[in-house]
Amino acid sequence: MRKIRFVVMGTGGIAAMHARAIRASDQCELVAVHSGSAERAKLAADEFGIVGISDLTSCASQHAVDAVSICTPSGRHLDGAREAAALGLHVLCEKPLEINMQRAKEMVQICSDAGVKLGCIFQNRFKADYVKLKNAIVAGKFGKLLLGNAYIKWFRDPEYYSSSVWKGTLQGDGGAALINQGIHTIDLLLDVMGGVKKVFAKTRTVLHDIEGEDLGMAMLSFESGAMGMIEGSTALYPGYPERLEIYGEKGSAILESGNIIEWNFQEEETTEQLTEQNSASGSSDPLAIADEFHQLQIADFAGAIIQDRDPLVTGEAGLPALNLIEHIYISAKKGKEIKIDNGLR
Repeated sequence: MRKIRFVVMGTGGIAAMHARAIRASDQCELVAVHSGSAERAKLAADEFGIVGISDLTSCASQHAVDAVSICTPSGRHLDGAREAAALGLHVLCEKPLEINMQRAKEMVQICSDAGVKLGCIFQNRFKADYVKLKNAIVAGKFGKLLLGNAYIKWFRDPEYYSSSVWKGTLQGDGGAALINQGIHTIDLLLDVMGGVKKVFAKTRTVLHDIEGEDLGMAMLSFESGAMGMIEGSTALYPGYPERLEIYGEKGSAILESGNIIEWNFQEEETTEQLTEQNSASGSSDPLAIADEFHQLQIADFAGAIIQDRDPLVTGEAGLPALNLIEHIYISAKKGKEIKIDNGLR
């Protein structure tokens, strides 16, 4: 069976997770780890037990590379995608695609023009209970959707930000708690509730010495007529599991850390609906999440290349959550409700 040969771009903790996930897949092979710094590339090579490179062009030709997995700081994702696409390499990028919509849309266009596939890492879409939730909504089990809430009440200690030159900065991170940590649950919210037409938001930096927000709230008016709320933070000790709440006219469901904890529908027995899972949350430790859902998404991306189809989470699918977060920041800055520009292309 053909294996898709990957280079991981980046040397941090998330890069290590991608490296493990690639190695765990029968469809993938980890060829090298890339850093713009030759010194960091060597250190990463020693850590991962793989070739370390600082020149993607020569590596791609020497090792018949198929794809890159971008795990660099968010504000450098576009640079990596541009370099990879120019070499004809497919691009799987950690969330967010970039620090703003202008750069993210440019990434989508570059990959499209080069004829390479682009995927955005939203591994929580692959969790079984979330899939169950979405399928139930698509099947009409909830009826008309009334309310959708996303709560990401997490904690990061001061060292999380002080140990990095880019986390919490506008240029490197694009913000902080919402665009980095909250975006996963916001993506799930939009995936099931649909587009947002209006948002009124407030953000604050209440605990950490950073440029971005560590506390934010947003009231949402969905295009469907439903309403919603987002609360996101990295300042709420000790950190609590992320929570997705969906309410419809026929019933409701609540997920914590991707696990269904409430599943209530009229004229149905609730206890028979619950599944038993134990998905770890990054609520207080960014590396506490398990590799298994990255493995599923990376395997799907490899399959998309082999079968010449779209991955389940395309680059374009990575745009709506980023677009909403960008409008949340605009609303908070203006101090008023604003309309959402959903022209994503």
